[in-house]
Amino acid sequence: MPRPDDRKPGQLRLLSFKRKYTRSAPGSVLVKMGRTTVLCTCCVEPKVPDFLVGKGKGWLTAEYGMLPGSTATRKPRDKGGKVDGRGVEIQRLIGRSLRAVVDLAKLGERTLWLDCDVLEADGGTRTASINGAFVALIDALAAQKSALGSPAAVVTGSVAAVSVGLCDGAACLDLDYAEDRDAEVDLNLVMTGDGRFIEVQGAGEEATFTRDQLDRLVTLGQTGIEQITAAQKTALGPLWPF
Repeated sequence: MPRPDDRKPGQLRLLSFKRKYTRSAPGSVLVKMGRTTVLCTCCVEPKVPDFLVGKGKGWLTAEYGMLPGSTATRKPRDKGGKVDGRGVEIQRLIGRSLRAVVDLAKLGERTLWLDCDVLEADGGTRTASINGAFVALIDALAAQKSALGSPAAVVTGSVAAVSVGLCDGAACLDLDYAEDRDAEVDLNLVMTGDGRFIEVQGAGEEATFTRDQLDRLVTLGQTGIEQITAAQKTALGPLWPF
């Protein structure tokens, strides 16, 4: 079956990174994957959570949210103690993904805050958030060069993420909302630029899948990670830390 936007099964959506999108945060990136649009910022706070005070190392954490107008039906804001469980799960994923490549001991007692706000959602908001957050992180570290040295002194690798799925039995890369909604199997892959796995999230939706199908999805996802990593490198230019 043809894909909704006529892409080939192994083709990414149009991907772009617009750095320095806002002026307040030292790292600020507007990332677009197809129609999905996320503003990712990285701020540096000169303190750490209580459990790290006095230990001489830093911390990295993330918050994620979807703005009310990001979906066709207005999404209510979190308020009055009501928390969106999906949003909490995604922000934990973003934090884990970026901490995997940050040497927290090199930060000193500083906290890196990554905030990912979805402006428009058309599938893959968590993967787009991770892709933009990495670029924002490098810009924020570069702004702290006098205190921390170059970003390469703090980060050990790049991070990128992409979704893959089985749609009508075919393995497809970078699912949009319509594909994600109807896919028999949906998998999110987070990897370093040199091919190491950080996280694999996959499940069947009223369906099962074989080991061969899983291997095909992971292989297809790896090709997407390679392309996203190349786009991150192009966006950062001379700041690319590797």
